[in-house]
Amino acid sequence: MTRSRLVLLSALAMLAFAANSLLCRLALRQGSIDPASFATLRVAAGVAVLLLLARRRATAQPPDWLAAAMLWLYMAAFAFAYVSLSAGSGALILFATVQLTMFSAGLRAGERFAAMGWAGLALAFGGLVYLVLPGLEAPPLLGAALMALAGIGWGVYSLRGRGKTDALAATASNFLRALPLCLLLSLVMWNSWQVQPRGVLLALASGGITSGLGYVIWYAALPGLTAMRAATLQLSVPPLAALGGVLLLGEALTPRLVWASGAILGGIALVLLSRTKRS
Repeated sequence: MTRSRLVLLSALAMLAFAANSLLCRLALRQGSIDPASFATLRVAAGVAVLLLLARRRATAQPPDWLAAAMLWLYMAAFAFAYVSLSAGSGALILFATVQLTMFSAGLRAGERFAAMGWAGLALAFGGLVYLVLPGLEAPPLLGAALMALAGIGWGVYSLRGRGKTDALAATASNFLRALPLCLLLSLVMWNSWQVQPRGVLLALASGGITSGLGYVIWYAALPGLTAMRAATLQLSVPPLAALGGVLLLGEALTPRLVWASGAILGGIALVLLSRTKRS
């Protein structure tokens, strides 16, 4: 894969993730849908779109039940965590856990950054903390635990995608196998169902566009990234989502947001330009 193609795919995936975060926050914040129903409709929409795209593909994809389970864990825990967490504390817990999960796997595999890469990582993570820490309160224990589980799920899911040769088939397979788990969760939580048309539309857009298509793009980019670079790249999602909130949700554009976003994106650029070594 050429560097320009890798950069393009990675950028599109991060934009999709940021848009997905905005859709999820909007639906849950307004109370137009309950978390279990949001996760179920999100996965169902992803299944429909991905199977439609893959209907003419002859590539048989062996089932990856671990990836499907981690996809379900991420989606379900993420939705339930944001019932009680603020956006800032949730983002910090989620991406800190993703970092820890993927960096641990990279270090175990012998990956090492050059000095410029470590400097970029420190700059990016410092920018993320600077962005969310000033408004951080002690989060509810259950919400924090759920968001940490979501981070582990997403980190493992991303790592599983690095070995896939057919991104579309692999993503469709994972979504299809995660759907029964979501349906089971919705049945268990039937007494808390709250479904309004606005919430349904937001969940379908999240699943069919920013999740289904976004994850295909991400799986296509992952083979060209080391675990450490893939983890660092995802630090761009919080500032992108915050900027989306400014443009689409009327949130304030503050100097802190500008400086933090610059630090995170600049740090990512250093990581991507540095060499990754193996011990």
